[in-house]
Amino acid sequence: MSVFLDHASTTALRKTAKTALNDALEMLGNPSSVHSQGRTTRELLEAARDTLAQACGADRSEIIFNSGGTEGDNHAIKGIYWKQNQQDPTRRVIITSPTEHHAVLDPVSWLAANQGAEVHYVKHLRNGMVDFADLERLVDQHSSQIALISLMWVNNETGVITDIPRVTELASKHSIPVHSDAVAAFGHVPINFAESGLTAMSLSGHKVGAPIGVGALVVARSAKPASLVHGGGQERSLRSGTMNYSMAASFAAAAGEAVNELAEEMIRVASLRQKLEQAVAQIVPDVIFTSADAERASYNSHMILPGTQSDALLFLLDQQGVCVSAGSACQAGVLGPSHVLIGMGYTQQEASACIRVTLGSTTDQSDIEAFTAALAKIYPVALQATPA
Repeated sequence: MSVFLDHASTTALRKTAKTALNDALEMLGNPSSVHSQGRTTRELLEAARDTLAQACGADRSEIIFNSGGTEGDNHAIKGIYWKQNQQDPTRRVIITSPTEHHAVLDPVSWLAANQGAEVHYVKHLRNGMVDFADLERLVDQHSSQIALISLMWVNNETGVITDIPRVTELASKHSIPVHSDAVAAFGHVPINFAESGLTAMSLSGHKVGAPIGVGALVVARSAKPASLVHGGGQERSLRSGTMNYSMAASFAAAAGEAVNELAEEMIRVASLRQKLEQAVAQIVPDVIFTSADAERASYNSHMILPGTQSDALLFLLDQQGVCVSAGSACQAGVLGPSHVLIGMGYTQQEASACIRVTLGSTTDQSDIEAFTAALAKIYPVALQATPA
């Protein structure tokens, strides 16, 4: 039986989410219909909106259901940029980070290549934390021209937590909208949209135990980003189309449970990670835990094993029945040097020798022991497999 330690890529479907989904699938109706069955499905959808809003500290009207984090990032970045640039054509600067998920980096690059956006990347410290001195410099230098800032709440690869309220406080001095990809944060660290000062925040269901294919973009009531999809005017006219009430109900059930368990789960998972990292350090004395001295999410352990290559490590561990990753699983299976580590100042060689071990609600001590036993077995082989 495989040991799954790649919970940042996706995690187990929660029983509550499965039950909510199955119950909703038994219902028949379109939430936009005015007859009784339509109203029944609408009530289910709105109950899900209430639950999710409470879980992330937002107003119910700020929850825009969608297909997940990638859609949310694209909608927020393009929609806010287009709206800002339409109101003031001189606002064409986007500030983001070289360590963002490609769901942020790629639409930003697209806007630069096709819409005249000017992109500036904030520097990072060696431990993965945002260099706030550099961020302040960029904001001061381009303040009146900035259309938006987009910085993720928790890095999906390293687990490093960004001080989002500090970002929004800086941005608010110049009325700059801020978006955050909170996919790796929601359900894993405490977040509160209302207190964050954000304009928009992206969430994904399958990271907290809902099915793949549902998420939400949380959009402040005062914000009116341009829509990517036009039609029937659903979801505040920000995402037209028949609303998927069954998936929304499943997402809300999973999110509510994950947030309710969060305080205890953070402590439990942090203890398991500590044991894992202590064991790895015994096996690989020169291991580098890339963000050990930064504030990071408790479920993430990101490490460089010098003298190895990520692809060999993943293959050899998989042969032992252990599933981990080298970074994001959202790049169509493409494996290369970690752009996150490159952005943190590591070399190409170091960025090609990393693995990410991420824990979840189903992880227990036996999984940690299985991983460390497998690593002890394959590490000498991985060293030999790496060209000198």
